[in-house]
Amino acid sequence: MSDMSDYQANPVSRCQADFDAIEWQTRVDLAACYRLVAAYGMSDLIYNHITARIPGTPDHILINPYGMLYEEITASSLVKIDLEGNVLDGGDGRFGVNQAGYVIHSAIHGARHDVQCVLHTHTRAGSAVSAMKCGLLPLAQTSMRFAHIAYHDYESVALELDERERLVRDLGNHEAMILRNHGLLTAGASVAQAFNLMYWLEMACKIQLDAMGTGTELTMPPQGVIEKTYNLYQPHVRRPFGEMEWPAMLRFLDRRDPSYKT
Repeated sequence: MSDMSDYQANPVSRCQADFDAIEWQTRVDLAACYRLVAAYGMSDLIYNHITARIPGTPDHILINPYGMLYEEITASSLVKIDLEGNVLDGGDGRFGVNQAGYVIHSAIHGARHDVQCVLHTHTRAGSAVSAMKCGLLPLAQTSMRFAHIAYHDYESVALELDERERLVRDLGNHEAMILRNHGLLTAGASVAQAFNLMYWLEMACKIQLDAMGTGTELTMPPQGVIEKTYNLYQPHVRRPFGEMEWPAMLRFLDRRDPSYKT
């Protein structure tokens, strides 16, 4: 693995013409996802990561430049790396890549070829639920979507490469995972699906904190109802959630600041 923490590319102005159509579309969608995560209060200053695999490539992924706020990310500023951590395209050239992002995200992209996008957050609500021994409870319909969510025990800041094996093992074939004492992670077949998963997982965590914070006795639906509701959220039953919503999310961004597409 290259030392990405010290990497500095040569400053260069990039534009749509510098990339093929598939990579450019992936860049636009990923940049939009960064902006949406910021707009919905799920960013972490310059830290944390959302990655996307470029379709049709031998495991080339896009990641944010280490030093930019999520609200600053543009399609051309994203950095392209491979699963060994080698920088293949340096974005706008001003920043390197955070190694912790490489460790977590490369593990999942390397093992799960059904996953295009991996999204990881350290939100207040997500981190709070990650510290609860009970984990995420099926207190509301929103929460029941994640009735079989995965869990990964905290091993400190994700810098050790050998943690990748355990991350992959704990995620299994799930689409979402709670990193205990750490935060949340979603893995989607597209950028749109990964964002949708994270939006509702974050909402489920907020619902749990609100409900538990009242101090009143909580009701839990019967297990059969929980399973029925969980099943209704599966893509083979209804539809891949996130795809129908994505154009509306892009319109939401375009009304505010369309610069993510540059």
